Amino acid sequence: MAGHLQIDFNALKDAGARKGRGAGSGGGTLVALAGADLTLGAETRRILGSATDLVKRAAATAKFKGNAGQALDILAPAGLAYDRLLVIGTAKKDSAPDYLSLGGAIMGKLNGSLQTMVLFDLAETPADIGRAAADLMLGLRLRAYKFDIYKTKKSDDEKTKAKTKGSETSHIAIALTDPAGAKREAKHRDGLAQGITIARNLVNEPPNVLYPASFAQRAKELQKLGVNVDVLDEKALHKLGFRMLLGVGQGSDHESKVVIMRWNGAKSAKAKPLAFVGKGVCFDSGGISIKPAASMEDMKGDMAGAACVVGLMHALAARKAKVNVIGAIGLVENMPDGKAQRPGDIVTSLSGQTVEIINTDAEGRLVLGDVLWYVQDKYKPQFMVNLATLTGAILVALGTEHAGLFSNNDELAARLTEMGLATGEKLWRMPLGEAYDKLLESKFADMKHTGGRYAGSITAAQFLQRFVNNVPWAHLDIAGTGMSSPASDINQSWGSGWGVRLLDRLVSDHYEG
Repeated sequence: MAGHLQIDFNALKDAGARKGRGAGSGGGTLVALAGADLTLGAETRRILGSATDLVKRAAATAKFKGNAGQALDILAPAGLAYDRLLVIGTAKKDSAPDYLSLGGAIMGKLNGSLQTMVLFDLAETPADIGRAAADLMLGLRLRAYKFDIYKTKKSDDEKTKAKTKGSETSHIAIALTDPAGAKREAKHRDGLAQGITIARNLVNEPPNVLYPASFAQRAKELQKLGVNVDVLDEKALHKLGFRMLLGVGQGSDHESKVVIMRWNGAKSAKAKPLAFVGKGVCFDSGGISIKPAASMEDMKGDMAGAACVVGLMHALAARKAKVNVIGAIGLVENMPDGKAQRPGDIVTSLSGQTVEIINTDAEGRLVLGDVLWYVQDKYKPQFMVNLATLTGAILVALGTEHAGLFSNNDELAARLTEMGLATGEKLWRMPLGEAYDKLLESKFADMKHTGGRYAGSITAAQFLQRFVNNVPWAHLDIAGTGMSSPASDINQSWGSGWGVRLLDRLVSDHYEG
């Protein structure tokens, strides 16, 4: 689904050794990086040789200044053993280049080139060039992702490539001064790229293919990496008392599941784990409170929180993260049926608290409430972070640029915000408070599960907070970022895999021993 892409790292001093046209497959593409005012690195100028003047003339004609996002494309460049010279701008006002986005931008311009050499040589060398090159590699991989397994017809361009010998694999060499350092850093990024790909694939799958049982089976594939995976079926869930979660799925022919994934990477098996919880509504029709038909097909993505947790667990296990982690996902399908849950029903949650059902389309909080209580009670984690495509109200408030952050712990909230800025998966903290909590008061039960029209994202978070006791906890409402997110340099897919990079960085920067 991500295509066949091979990326390796070479020494920059060897990158100019290629002689004569036609080396490799069809000459290939040479990528050079240019800073402000067309500034090129010393090695790049050496490798380009006389073609440096060609670049200057072409840049003057195209008004290319080397700004980030600009590209200068020169075909059949005289004096070079390549069919194509691609010059990519890196200059950003008041900040260093974003190497992840730079990798994505390069991949977006390659147009299926089978052989590519990237000269990772800038006028101002990054402090940690190995890490920067590994980020570039990750950007290349993420931009290369495609979800096209259900397409049976190919475009004319794809048919042409299929006839070309060796066209199944594209090869990109990244030439830099510290290839060994880049290879070390790339080991972390490889698992991260795979985790993001898993999350994207899960979100993109159609609901007739991905439902609770098949989703649980995908999660069990983590066992190959040493993750312990337990699947709780409906019999076990009934016995334990997951009545809120089971109520959501009782109108579907597909049985609900809860999957618990455990990675034990800390020195002590008894070390308190970190916990990540994901909403996994594999399809959300709204139930009895059925949604309008327009865009209902998008509700296959209402499990993006659970997809992120599975992708994260893969990333952590693949790099042997030195920490204990619990990943928990509640998997249901919310359908209308004679057996479906009704508005006005009262259910008893796993916590023992009773809940009056108001709108069956507010189902995600019911799933999460039971799973959060189970995790905090059974595993006694250091903290819990849950992710959910929970409310349309967060889209109204924040659009698709930020996910909503709600938390009962300032330190955890600050760390998540910091990691959001570092990765570009940005968060905006929203309020919690007693006045909002009162909106959940019910005449008939301990609480209602919705708080009315206003402050919809906040009252949803207030509901979840009732199931976490005093455990440090954060709720990420990713309705605007987890699916149908805007295209970017590193993602052109409907399913973005949002949150995997953010939470992987949180773990690596703050919690690994």
